[in-house]
Amino acid sequence: MLTGESVPVTKTALPGPAQGGRGPLQDPPYEPEEHKRHTLFCGTSVIQTRYYSGEAVRALVIRTGFSTSKGQLVCSILFPKPTDFRLYRDAYHFLLCLVGVAGIGMLYSVIRSVQQAEPVGRVILESLDILTITVPPALPAAMTAGVVYAQRRLRGQQIFSISPQRINICGQLNLMCFDKTGTLTEDGLDFWGFVQAQDGCFLPAGQDIRAPNLTGSPFVATMAACHSLTTIGGCLSGDPLDLKMFEATGWVLEEPTQEETALHDQIQPTVVHPPDQTPPETSEGIPEDEALMELMKAYQIGILVQFPFSSSLQRMSVVTRTLGQKRLVAYMKGAPETVGSLCRKETVPDTFSAVLESYTRRGLRVIALASRQLEKKYTWHKVQHISRDLIECNMEFLGLVILQNKLKPETVPVLAELHRARIRLVMVTGDNLLTAISVGHECGMIPAKGKVILTEALPPRDGQPATINWQYADELSTLEISDKASKEEIKLMLDEEEAPPPAPRPGVPDSSYHFAITGRSFSVILDHFPDLLPKLLLCGTICARMAPDQKTQLVEALQKMDYYVGMCGDGANDCGALKRAHAGISLSELEASVASPFTSKTPNISCVPDLIREGRAALVTSFCVFKFMALYSIIQYLSVLLLYSTLGNLGDVQYLFIDVAIIMSLAFTMSLNRAWGELVPQRPPTSLVSPQLLLSVFTQILLSLGFQVGAFLLVQEQPWYRSGENGACGLASNSTALMNVTAGPKPEAEDGEADSVCSFENTTLFYVSCFQYVAVALAFAKGRPFRQPTRTNGFFVASLIATSGFLLFLLLWPIPALDRFFELACIPFDWRLILLVLALSNLVLSLSLENFICDCDILWQCICYTRQKYESPAQGTCPQLELDEMAPGHSCRRQASPRAKYQRLAQELRFDPDWPPQPQTSTKAQVPPAESST
Repeated sequence: MLTGESVPVTKTALPGPAQGGRGPLQDPPYEPEEHKRHTLFCGTSVIQTRYYSGEAVRALVIRTGFSTSKGQLVCSILFPKPTDFRLYRDAYHFLLCLVGVAGIGMLYSVIRSVQQAEPVGRVILESLDILTITVPPALPAAMTAGVVYAQRRLRGQQIFSISPQRINICGQLNLMCFDKTGTLTEDGLDFWGFVQAQDGCFLPAGQDIRAPNLTGSPFVATMAACHSLTTIGGCLSGDPLDLKMFEATGWVLEEPTQEETALHDQIQPTVVHPPDQTPPETSEGIPEDEALMELMKAYQIGILVQFPFSSSLQRMSVVTRTLGQKRLVAYMKGAPETVGSLCRKETVPDTFSAVLESYTRRGLRVIALASRQLEKKYTWHKVQHISRDLIECNMEFLGLVILQNKLKPETVPVLAELHRARIRLVMVTGDNLLTAISVGHECGMIPAKGKVILTEALPPRDGQPATINWQYADELSTLEISDKASKEEIKLMLDEEEAPPPAPRPGVPDSSYHFAITGRSFSVILDHFPDLLPKLLLCGTICARMAPDQKTQLVEALQKMDYYVGMCGDGANDCGALKRAHAGISLSELEASVASPFTSKTPNISCVPDLIREGRAALVTSFCVFKFMALYSIIQYLSVLLLYSTLGNLGDVQYLFIDVAIIMSLAFTMSLNRAWGELVPQRPPTSLVSPQLLLSVFTQILLSLGFQVGAFLLVQEQPWYRSGENGACGLASNSTALMNVTAGPKPEAEDGEADSVCSFENTTLFYVSCFQYVAVALAFAKGRPFRQPTRTNGFFVASLIATSGFLLFLLLWPIPALDRFFELACIPFDWRLILLVLALSNLVLSLSLENFICDCDILWQCICYTRQKYESPAQGTCPQLELDEMAPGHSCRRQASPRAKYQRLAQELRFDPDWPPQPQTSTKAQVPPAESST
C-alpha cells in the first residue's frame, strides 16, 4: 500500500560498499529514495523469504511515528489539507448577513416592546426569539443531507468516498487529468513484435520470438533473464512488463528451494531455460563425470546479480552465467534512449531514431535490449559488491521489443462525453512522449488535424540561460531508413492494424494546437520560466515522462489558475496528485485508494462522468436547500415582526408544526432527486452571492413580504375585525353584528400570553406563511439540467401533498379541537377562501419568477453575462478556447470580464500575435542582472 506496487516487491539487504573505479571501497550514505529497495515500511507483510529461513533479520529503525511514510499517510487522512470551496465561504458570509438582519429585528422588537411598556423579561425573550428564528440551526444538517444521499447513490455505482464534502466540489470540475497506463489503456501489455540489430543495422521485423533459430540468441536470453520475477504460491509474480516479456519467450524459471537457501547459501541462483530443456535422467551405473557432461549440454542461464529497475535511471540489468561458460554476461533493458546511450556507437544502427519514432507514433511501447560479456576479472564474488555503473557501460545493442497497450473500450466514449460537457482533458503519464501523443490522437484528446507542439526545455549550463525549443510534431525530421527490407517490413507491421483516424469532434476547429511536454522540461519551466508556465498549462494536453512529484506540482499549478482539477489514476505514482486534486479518483483498491478521496471498483474511467453528475446534483441540491432554509427563516422572521407590531406572536405548537412537519420534511426530501442522466455543458453556480442566485432569493423575499403585509393589512380592514377580538365564527361575510365567539376555551396559560397568540392576525399570517413555505420549496426544488425532475422524487412529492393537504383541510374544514390545539382564531369561511386565493397566487408568482425570470438563460445572460465572440486567428485556437467557443450563450451588450484566471489568460492569448511560438524557434530565459560591485 505504501510503496504503491500492484504486485509483491522484492526487498534485499543493504549492499556492501561498492568497489569504485580507482579509490577504495565506497560506502554511500543512506538515502530513502535511492535505497527504497532495501527499506521496509511500517505495515509491510512478508509473504516469502529467501536465505533467511529460521534466522533473525537485523534492521535499523530510521523513522517512527508520524515521520514514517505510513504515519504521514495517516496524518494526511486524519488532518487533510482544507478544501477551499467558495460555497462554504459564502455560506458563512450569508449567515453573517442573516445575523445582521436579526439584529435589525431585535432592535425593532425592543423599541416596540418598550413603547408598549412590556415587562423586561418578555422583551429579552422576544428579542432572542428573533435571533433564533433568523439564523436556522437546522441549516448544516439540511445541507449535509444532500451530500449523504449523493454518497449513497455513488456507493450503488461502486464509487466510494472517504471525503464526502468533496462531492459538492465534483460538481464544479472543469479540467480532468488522466493517467495513461491502466487508466486510459489496458493494464496488461501484449507482445506485438521485435526488431533485432546486427552489425549496426536493423534486421527485418518479426513477431515469432519462439522461432527455433532464436532460442540461443542473446536477444531472447535478455528477454528471459533480465527481469525481477519471482515465484509466489506457485505462480510467477512481478512487474507486468517483465511478466509479459518473459511469457512471450515461453521459457521456464526455476528458483532454489527453501532447503537450498536455508543456510544463507546464495550459490544457488535463479535459473531460466527454454521449455524443451529438461535435466537428463541419470542412473546409478553412469559415472559422475559423464552425468556432469550430459548436464552441461543443457542451455541454462543462472541469474547471479540483479540491478533493479530505477525510474530515475530508466533501466535495469542483471549479471548472469550460462551453464558451461566461464565468463559472466550482463543483460540490460530499459528506455530506448537510455539504453542506446550506454551502448557502443558502432552497435547502434544509424536509423535508431527513425525506427523508434515510427513505433512510438503508433502508440506502441518500445523497450530496448543490450548485453555485454564481462571481462575475466569479474568473478562471482566481485560482482556481488560492484557498482552498476561499471557493468552498465560499453554494452552491445541487441534490438527493440515492441509491446502494445490498447485503449479500454470505455475510454473514447467517456472522453467524448466529457468534452461535450466542456471539461478540459489532460493526459499525465510516465510513458514516452510520442507514445502519449499517439494515444492522445487515438482517444480523441487531440483532434484529427490538431497541431502538437513539442516543448523541450534545457536547463542553464556553460553560462547559457535556460532555453525552450519549440518543435511541431508533424515537422519532426525523420531519418531515412537505409535498409529497404527493414523499411518495408516496418511499414507492413504498422499498416496491419491501421486504425481509422478519429472522427472530428463537433464544434472543434481543426486548427487547434496542443502542447506536449516532458517531466524534465516541466521542471525547467517551473524554475526558470514562471511567466510562461500558465500559457503552457492553458494550452497543454500531453504531459509525459512525469515523475510522481511532478504530477502533484502540475495539479497545484493548474489550481493556481482557478481550475477545478480532477485526477484519475490507478498507481502509487498518482497518489500525490490524487490527494492534491479537488477530486482524486482511484481505479485501484490498493495503494491509491487510501490517498484518493474517491475509489472506483469499476476499473475504467466510466466512473468520472458518474461522479461529476452526482457532484453537480449534490451541489445544486445544496443551493436549493440553502435558499429554502434562508427563505424559511426570512418568512418566519417577517411573520413574527408583523405580529410583534400588535404585541402578538406565534404559538409553541405553531412553531413546532412549521419547523418539524413542514420545514424538516421538505428540506430533507427535496435532496433526494437523482442526478440527470446527461452531462450537460452548463455548470451549476459556484457562489451564493452570484447575481442570479441573489435575484432568486430577493424576489422571493419581496414576494413573501408583499403577501404577508397585504394579508396583515387586509384582515384588519374586514368588517368583522375588531382589535383584541379573536373569534368571528358563525357570521356571514356581510354581517354587521359581531358575535364574540372564541374558538373554544383559552389554553391553560396566562391570559396575556394566550391573547398574544390567538388573534386574527396570527391565524391569517400562520396560514399565509405555511403556504409560502410550500411554495418556495416547490420553486427551489430544481430539476433539469442537473437533477431529475421533481415528479421523480416520490418522497418530496408525498411531503408536498401531505403538507398541502393538511393545511387545506385545516383551512377549509375547521375542527374546533384542532383550532384549539394550534391556537387559531375562528375566522369566517369567506376569509378562508380569500386566504386560499392568496396562497395560490403566491404559488403561481413564485414559480413564475423562479422559472421565467431567475432561470431564464436567454434573459439572464443578456443581463449579467456575455459570451465573447472572436475571429479565429490563422494559427488556430488552444484547448481552453475550444471549450469557451462551445459554451451556450448569446450576444450581449454588457461585456463582463471573466473572474477565473485561465479564462482571462485565454482571452489575452487570442490577441497575442506571438502566440503560439513558431516552429523551429527557441525562447531563452531572462537572466537577472548581475549585482554591481561598489
